Amino acid sequence: MNLAGEIEIRRYRSRDAAACLGLFRDTIHRINIRDYSQQQVDAWAPQIIDLETWSQRFDKKLSYVAVDQRLLVGFADMNLAGHLDRLYVSADYQRRGIARRLVDGLIQDAIDRHCKRITTEASITAKPFFESMGFEVLQQQSVECLGIALTNFKMQRLLG
Repeated sequence: MNLAGEIEIRRYRSRDAAACLGLFRDTIHRINIRDYSQQQVDAWAPQIIDLETWSQRFDKKLSYVAVDQRLLVGFADMNLAGHLDRLYVSADYQRRGIARRLVDGLIQDAIDRHCKRITTEASITAKPFFESMGFEVLQQQSVECLGIALTNFKMQRLLG
């Protein structure tokens, strides 16, 4: 339950998959376009992504969503070994502490699971946020997505 104007953070449910996919595409095309070319964002978040395949990426992961009333405005997921895979907040809800709250939930899950660290591969756009959350850059890397090279950063946060 959330009060008027308060963003609720709750566990991901399978029925959230389509909204998460839409938010993923929209965020990359509206926010990450600041740091990546049109060709890169089109490869990263193409118009056609199979919803069933997308939904299966949440299986066996610790996942949260952020909801404003009934509107899904953010999500994050991490595998059981402590690799934070995805973190996206709607372009219309940036800089409201939502990403921090989502990651805080995953950090607590990692601590509860006795993980020694959380790793992620952060975009150029997300790198400063992760640094503010105590993550350190291990290395800059170039990854391929649909034949297009994208720069990101392998990062970690030690726990305990």
